[in-house]
Amino acid sequence: MTASGTTAAPVYDHLIRLTDDRGVFEHARYDEPRQNHGYCVDDVARALVVVAREPNPGPDLAGLVRRYLGFTLSALDTAGRSHNRMGRDGSWLDAPGLGDWWGRAIWGLGSLSASSSADPASRAAALSGFRMAAQQRSPHVRALAFAALGAGEILLDRPAEWAARRLLNDAVAAIGVDRPDPAWPWPEARLSYSNASIAEALLIAGQALPDPAIASRGLRLLDFLLRTETRDGHLSVTPVGGRGRFDETPAFDQQPIEVATLADACARAFAMTADNRWRSEVRMAWAWFLGDNDTSIPMFDPQTGGGFDGLHREGRNLNQGAESTLAALSTAQQARRLGLLG
Repeated sequence: MTASGTTAAPVYDHLIRLTDDRGVFEHARYDEPRQNHGYCVDDVARALVVVAREPNPGPDLAGLVRRYLGFTLSALDTAGRSHNRMGRDGSWLDAPGLGDWWGRAIWGLGSLSASSSADPASRAAALSGFRMAAQQRSPHVRALAFAALGAGEILLDRPAEWAARRLLNDAVAAIGVDRPDPAWPWPEARLSYSNASIAEALLIAGQALPDPAIASRGLRLLDFLLRTETRDGHLSVTPVGGRGRFDETPAFDQQPIEVATLADACARAFAMTADNRWRSEVRMAWAWFLGDNDTSIPMFDPQTGGGFDGLHREGRNLNQGAESTLAALSTAQQARRLGLLG
């Protein structure tokens, strides 16, 4: 990724730097991994999604696939729940649960199981892990939305996979119905985090089940998000504190993961509809990382692929942690796939 954004491929140097023999370190001080903070499934599963998407992974990325897969599988217990936090010494620091990390683990495992570039043994191991985790249901909507993204990938690849079908149906039910106010149809009173993942979960459910009504609803909610999160021709995404209907904009601290989830959802919408509007929205997401945002400052390091940890009114957070780095890489992947990097 060059400063002008015209490279043909994402750069994985910083992700590799954040990775050791166990997994991805969660935090960084500037570009240095903060090893004492350890690892989390949230980030390793995000990393698994990203490397599983690579169409032609070289030896370095193939090694990352195996490492991230092993970490994610090791987090699962036999009932399908997942640990999240691992200490620097390799010991789990929490009890297995069903939070967002459980959903992201399913997303990562589903993505790898359906990846045409992965080796057969890794695909089979990922599918086995998916089936184990898919026994459970989280009480949290976003965790189920993340899980739906993995289940949808599997069902598109394996239409007879009933565990994926049941999980998708349950996730759609958990998302609930649109609010009756046409000015705020979002199913929650406030936007919070990873909002576009909810819209994408409906899109992939509509595509994989298949159910055109569910897909149409996903498109409507994605359109609402983009109208709400666009300002003066660029993305101005929901900040850490959330956003309500009458909140003033722009608002900060904006997180790169919000932009990445929009890019993912818009790329899927384009693949489903061939409507160039959605391709243009992916371009706008990538432009946010290039500096077309509320402070006109780039949000990634073009030499290493490192992503900066938040956009503030006074500038960017200079730390380059795993979540933000993976958000930049994920968005670059979608832009490359749609021919937007040059």
